[in-house]
Amino acid sequence: GRKAAPRMAHYLKKHGLIPDLVLCSTAARAAETWGLVAEVLGEDIPVKYLKSLYLAPPSKMLASIRHLAEAYPRVMLIAHNPGMEHLAAALAGPGSNQKALQKLYEKYPTAALAEITFAASSWRQVERGSGRLVRLIWPKELT
Repeated sequence: GRKAAPRMAHYLKKHGLIPDLVLCSTAARAAETWGLVAEVLGEDIPVKYLKSLYLAPPSKMLASIRHLAEAYPRVMLIAHNPGMEHLAAALAGPGSNQKALQKLYEKYPTAALAEITFAASSWRQVERGSGRLVRLIWPKELT
């Protein structure tokens, strides 16, 4: 994770995927991951540390997302497996990138990035199958 996080951050920056808000587990490793990413991004991005994300099931992660204000169009979630993997799979609906879906069903390694877009006008409308998995990037692909 320590080597992967900065690589993933450079990818985010290069592809214009800078979040407006970060929801991060309170676990030390998750917070450290965000610190490494934030250092590379070099922007003042608000972060909310949520104890509820620690080893949370997908339903709890989704609840955290659904409580967000519309003021944050792009949100990054930093949490733990298997919850992250299961959440990404649950949110991916029609129109998802098939290659990314295939990779998702293979594995979701530490520091992986799943980009999921939603047509919803409000985070409250986000539900299972309502997203489109655009890409899934594994850290080892960026070496």
